[in-house]
Amino acid sequence: MKLTHEEIAQLLLENNIKPSYQRIRIMEYLIDNRIHPTVEDIFNEVHKDVPTLSKATVYNTLHLFIDAGLLRVITIDEHETRYEIGLHDHGHFKCNSCGKIYDFDVNPECLSVPDSLNNFEISEKNVYFKGICPGC
Repeated sequence: MKLTHEEIAQLLLENNIKPSYQRIRIMEYLIDNRIHPTVEDIFNEVHKDVPTLSKATVYNTLHLFIDAGLLRVITIDEHETRYEIGLHDHGHFKCNSCGKIYDFDVNPECLSVPDSLNNFEISEKNVYFKGICPGC
């Protein structure tokens, strides 16, 4: 579903984020490209339309989105950080050959907190698989 710049601006305002043009374009990219992009991916694509964009702006904007609960960090590989806008519970599969990351549904029981952690504050739950995708 493609959102207009006005709809994205409203989403940002609802989350107490000033909707600058650069922030709107970064959010638009994330909504339209659910490919678990890196900062480099986001910068390289958005910079084509916004030549004044800096990597620092991308980093700062992503942190704003994360703090507002609009975005999540994916660290399936220790050497790169990726971002995703899909906040529903799901797992990730990373192909060791092509590097593409696929979402998959997870049985909610897999994400339930075991009794041994009842007194712990859980801030994150992740399910990561790695291997070779059918295309490779």
